[in-house]
Amino acid sequence: MKKKRIAIFASGSGSNAIKMLDFFKKSKQIEVALLLSNNKNAGVLEKTKNKIKQVVISNEEAKNGGFIKSIMNDNNVDYIILAGYLRKIPEELIRAFPEQIINIHPALLPKYGGKGMYGMNVHKSVFENKEQESGITIHLVNEKYDEGKILAQHKVALSLEDTPEEIQKKVLEIEHKYFSSVVETYILSRKDSPS
Repeated sequence: MKKKRIAIFASGSGSNAIKMLDFFKKSKQIEVALLLSNNKNAGVLEKTKNKIKQVVISNEEAKNGGFIKSIMNDNNVDYIILAGYLRKIPEELIRAFPEQIINIHPALLPKYGGKGMYGMNVHKSVFENKEQESGITIHLVNEKYDEGKILAQHKVALSLEDTPEEIQKKVLEIEHKYFSSVVETYILSRKDSPS
């Protein structure tokens, strides 16, 4: 039985990427083939050194769908997981991996999505609007920011005393709790998956 191979894309500290590496370490059906980053100083590279194949690309290369596609093909990648990857995915790559690119967004889409809505920008907006809940949305990637098919949403209650930093912490906890298992469930539910 051939394992499904995933590539994790990350631009920053990569706590979700690290959780995912741990999650799939023992999996008989899914393996992490490589970690790709557009930031040579990303904390995730240091934290995963010697644990996984790493590919570092420039922001210029990140715009080149054909270039990234060839890296994926060379490594027999079946799915791409965006774990805090801060570049727009080129259309050519989306066409090459239809319904095979999964992103996590730190809010309950369609609220607080779109261009520029990532990281603390999202949590500050949630805070400023005095929302009573926030959460995560795990979704497929299409040509438009944060508009792909939603696979799962999980909520977390907020209080008016929560600062943007506290909101971020609460949301990150549920990211770590659910992201990997939603990815696993989705991949294994697909017809082309190992049974």
